[in-house]
This record gives sequence, structure tokens and C-alpha cells, in this order.
Amino acid sequence: MSDQPKKIQTYEGLFILNNAGKEEGIREMIEKLEKDIQKAGGKPVKVERMDKRPFARVARKVDAGYYVNIVFEMPSQNLAAFRSKLKLDDEIFRSMFFAAGRRGTAKERSARAPVN
Repeated sequence: MSDQPKKIQTYEGLFILNNAGKEEGIREMIEKLEKDIQKAGGKPVKVERMDKRPFARVARKVDAGYYVNIVFEMPSQNLAAFRSKLKLDDEIFRSMFFAAGRRGTAKERSARAPVN
């Protein structure tokens, strides 16, 4: 059995938090998200709070979300399991991942990304 070294990749994650009725709980939601990254074998590098933004159209009875950009390092083979875990979390409305440094910053991409 060969033990191949884990390839660490730097990612930018754009997370839309479902904070309906929980305005004062944003800090705790972000801290939980950072802990989830660590549990998945990753390491948060930079957290950028981007504030609450309205959606262009109502999606799943939600009309706005709190946007957070987190740059983190994680073994590339752990990302799929991390994504799956996020889909089960009701506080995470949507998440998108990009290899860090590609196609502009997450803030620029979020400005032009549609929300379905």
C-alpha cells in the first residue's frame, strides 16, 4: 500500500448564509463554518465578510443572504466530502468554490453570479 502525500490546494469559497431571522448570529455562523473547514482537514487563511445582499429573485422562499468569502487550504481529495456536508446544513444557503487566484476575486464573481 502506497502512502501518497496529500496535495494541498488553496481555494476561495463563496458562502451565502441563510440568516433569516438571525441577524445577530452571523459571527457564530461564520465561526462554525471555519470549524467545519478545519474538521474537513483544511485551514482558513482569510475571511472576508461581504454583508447581506438581496437576491435578484426569491429562491426557496429566501429573498436575501449574508455573503462571506473564505480563502482556505485543504487537501484536494477532501473538498467533495466538505461540499456534501455543506449541502446538509440549513444555515448554508449556497456555496461555490474556486481554485484561488483564478478568474478574479470572489467578490467580483459574486457581483455577476446569478442566484437560482
